[in-house]
Amino acid sequence: MEIKRFTKNRIDDVIQFELALRKDENFWTPDIDDNYLMDIRNSFEDQKFRNSVSLLAYINGIVVGRIDSALICSHFDGSVKAYLDWICVLKDFRHKKIAQSLLAELRKVLKNEYKVDTLIALIADNYDAQKFYRSIEGTGVHDEGIWIEC
Repeated sequence: MEIKRFTKNRIDDVIQFELALRKDENFWTPDIDDNYLMDIRNSFEDQKFRNSVSLLAYINGIVVGRIDSALICSHFDGSVKAYLDWICVLKDFRHKKIAQSLLAELRKVLKNEYKVDTLIALIADNYDAQKFYRSIEGTGVHDEGIWIEC
């Protein structure tokens, strides 16, 4: 397995991953259409996304896992934290330590390149996600998450 940064030149690899993911599990949204593709392409040009850090897990040249995060910079205490937005591995590749490897690499990148000391995640509401997040070494469940629409 090889872990690489998600960069603009890897969009086609990610789209293949996304298509395979939707074939595995039919609850993933949004649909992959022209607007979705345009939004992803544009995100690499838009300065709002400069604080995004995304990694891809490749096996035999194919993306089998992905992790996405965003830096949270606060004037409150001058800290830099990160939010774990998403982590997913294709069904056939789960339980092979790919998610753990992606998370370990993300933590290393965040700490070494951005001086992040805390990665904040909302635990998805499904059994596999609950089991995964609770198994991560060096974590604790502290607060309840809330999603507020803007």
